[in-house]
Amino acid sequence: MEISNTIINRVAGSALVSIDLEDLYHPGERVLYDIKDNLFEGIVLKEKDFRDFIRTHNWKQYNEKNVAITCSVDAIIPTWAYMLLVTKMEPQANMVVLGNLHDLEKALFKEALDKVDIEAYRNRKVVIKGCSDKPVPEYAYVELTRKLRPLAASIMFGEPCSTVPVYRKPKDR
Repeated sequence: MEISNTIINRVAGSALVSIDLEDLYHPGERVLYDIKDNLFEGIVLKEKDFRDFIRTHNWKQYNEKNVAITCSVDAIIPTWAYMLLVTKMEPQANMVVLGNLHDLEKALFKEALDKVDIEAYRNRKVVIKGCSDKPVPEYAYVELTRKLRPLAASIMFGEPCSTVPVYRKPKDR
């Protein structure tokens, strides 16, 4: 019996389809806008002063950026104040959300995941890659799994050479 010295890459030849969530990472800069900087004495928002700020602020600085609007101090902020900020930031920014930078990241991934053709994974064995150089929130893994589960034959997590089984479609009886 002769032994072959040829190395066979069984992962490359398998029916596994790999999804790398890092590919969905939006490259734009993330910015946290804290409305506390607009408060009078750090506790109250004065409408006249805020409207002056809205009129004179350089909104172009948010061009193509991803912005999370928050208030880091305990103050009552009227809803219209957030709305005014959005009317000025949104035309410039890629995305604007109310919340922190984690909320912003979730929104960016939600937007990207909504554009993925999930139907392309019907009856496929899918590996959702687990290692990335960019920060991928756990939300993205959960949301992708939720979307794939009704369609995929199986879902695994990790790398194609070393996966953790997550889901296997039950066989029809």
